Amino acid sequence: MFDRLKEEIASIKARDPAVKSSLEVVLLYPSFRAVRDYRMAHWFYVRGHYFIARWISQNSRHATGIEIHPGAKIGKGLFIDHGAGVVIGETTEIGDNCTLYQNVTLGGTGKDVGKRHPTLGNNVMVGAGARVLGPMKIGDNSKIAANAVVLDEVPPNCTAVGVPARVVRKDGVRVLNSDLDHIHIPDPVSEIMCKHLMYIEKLEKQIKELKAEIDELKKG
Repeated sequence: MFDRLKEEIASIKARDPAVKSSLEVVLLYPSFRAVRDYRMAHWFYVRGHYFIARWISQNSRHATGIEIHPGAKIGKGLFIDHGAGVVIGETTEIGDNCTLYQNVTLGGTGKDVGKRHPTLGNNVMVGAGARVLGPMKIGDNSKIAANAVVLDEVPPNCTAVGVPARVVRKDGVRVLNSDLDHIHIPDPVSEIMCKHLMYIEKLEKQIKELKAEIDELKKG
C-alpha cells in the first residue's frame, strides 16, 4: 500500500508543474485523496461490502468534487487534474497513467446493461468537459479533446474531437477527409437552432400567403 501511494504521488508530480512538494500533494490535492479513497472503497466493494464502499466514495465525493464509483477498475498512476465535476461510472475500466481534467464524465448512455461504461487504455488523456459514454474502448495513448462527446471506439494513438467525436489524428498524422480540427469544432446546438429558425421563417411565409388568400376571398 505504501509503495502504491508513493507511485501516485510521483505520478502527480511528474504531470503537474505546479506541485512544489510531496506533502502538498498528500494534503492539498483532491486527485490524490479521491484516488486513495477509491482504492479503499474498491477493496470493500470487491469483497461484497457495498454499503461501506459507497459510504467511503460518497464522503470522498463531498470532500473533493470527484465521484468515482467503487466498482470501477482503475490502474496505477491516474491523475485527475483540478478534478471538480469528474464522474466515473461503475463499470468503467481505466488503464495505467491516464489523465482526466475537470468535468469529465465516463458514463453510460442508459441503453446498455452489464458493461455500461467505457474502457480507457494506458496513457489516455481526456480533456476538460469531455463526455465518454457507453461501453466502448479508447485505445492506448489516445487523446480526447475538451468538450468532445465520444460515443464510438477510438483506436490507439489517435486524437478525437467534436460532437459527436471523430478521429482527426492517428499516429501524429492528420486523418484525410476529416472536416474537424481542434479549433473549428461544429456546434450542434447552433445547427439545430438554425434549422428551427429556417423552419419558422418558412411557416411565417406560408401563414402570410394564406392570410392574403383569405383577404382576397373576403373581398370577392
